Amino acid sequence: MLLDGVARKDTVVLVDTNVVMEAVRTRCWNAVSGGLCVETVEECRDEALRGDRGRPGYLPVSEQDLARIRRVHPVTPLERATFALAYLNASGMDPGERDLFAHAYARAARGDSVWIVCSADKACVNAAVALGWHERMRSLGALAAAVGANSDPPLGRQFGEPWLSEVRTRYLLGA
Repeated sequence: MLLDGVARKDTVVLVDTNVVMEAVRTRCWNAVSGGLCVETVEECRDEALRGDRGRPGYLPVSEQDLARIRRVHPVTPLERATFALAYLNASGMDPGERDLFAHAYARAARGDSVWIVCSADKACVNAAVALGWHERMRSLGALAAAVGANSDPPLGRQFGEPWLSEVRTRYLLGA
């Protein structure tokens, strides 16, 4: 599943809204989405299209950008409910991230083990650790490095491997 700690070409990389927006902003989206099997869920796609115009450095994500995603998955009410039963803090997650994790949870339940998650959201990292998926989390910085992409401008701190490692470790230590 993993190559050099990141992903092989056949490993599905599930990305959330913030990852798509940051990758577009830092001009590494084409390399990441072209070099890896990037997938997401409908809610994350819709959030990326709506954008966050109040975000510093915000650049709009276009339909053309999103067309580079290999697959956009619908999430059913049953998948959301199943995830909510498995992870009691699911209701505290943003809708896109909750749906991304509901989809990932359904994949895991089907026995699909060739996927990782890329998110810079603390609630997602906490959910991943609680579900025993902390080894499945990768930063956008790690994905960009894996495909040889340079970010210009540089990625925000929360999109790097040191931030991800710090949040994961704090949760594991109960901090």
